[in-house]
Amino acid sequence: MSAALLRSLHVPGRPVVLPNVWDAVSAKVFAEAGAAALATSSSAVAATLGYDDGQRTPADEMFAAVARICRAVDVPVTADIEAGYGLSAAELADRLLAAGAAGCNLEDSDPATHALRDVGAQAAWLAEVRAAAGDALVVNARVDTFLGGRDPGPDGPVAVAVRRARAYLDAGADCVYPILAPADALAAFVREVVAPVNAFHTPDGPSIADLAKLGVARITFGGGLHRRATEYVRELAADLLG
Repeated sequence: MSAALLRSLHVPGRPVVLPNVWDAVSAKVFAEAGAAALATSSSAVAATLGYDDGQRTPADEMFAAVARICRAVDVPVTADIEAGYGLSAAELADRLLAAGAAGCNLEDSDPATHALRDVGAQAAWLAEVRAAAGDALVVNARVDTFLGGRDPGPDGPVAVAVRRARAYLDAGADCVYPILAPADALAAFVREVVAPVNAFHTPDGPSIADLAKLGVARITFGGGLHRRATEYVRELAADLLG
């Protein structure tokens, strides 16, 4: 499905809810339930394929999993491809489009060291991805300032996140994703960044309705839905084999 359709769903205050799926079955379940679009979760796909999170899944296997998910549904799918697996921007765009993805999520920290990438270098790379993909991909630029272990410096995480987000938007990103930003920080971020913002929903955080009131345009769940499904399977196994 087209990136144009996915892009049109990003409306601040009326966010598109993107269930994060991990295989063709989960994708079909959420699409049949009425999801207008879907996202993959790199951690959930990795777990399904037998790998740990953090870009440890071979790129070939990740893109093959994305392609299976895209083939299974008739709604747009945006793919979480971590930090890009060391691929060039052109190859990354080509492989996403070949898999049938309408968008992608790209992190701005190093999966190995967890350090934030130089903002200029990240923005330049995102500009290359945009140039390679044209309008055929919705680029969601993740801002990792609020993740544990990242040092935002003396200005504080909100100010640093806003600066990084603006640089990524100037480079051609369609939306920005301050993952794990607390509600107050997220509200400040949305006020300062005049563009679609992706919010991360957690069971103990603001509700979907509350996130919408903050003005976000997109809501995702990371690996949370897969963890809930796995917990159900664990309970089922205990019932059957206990």
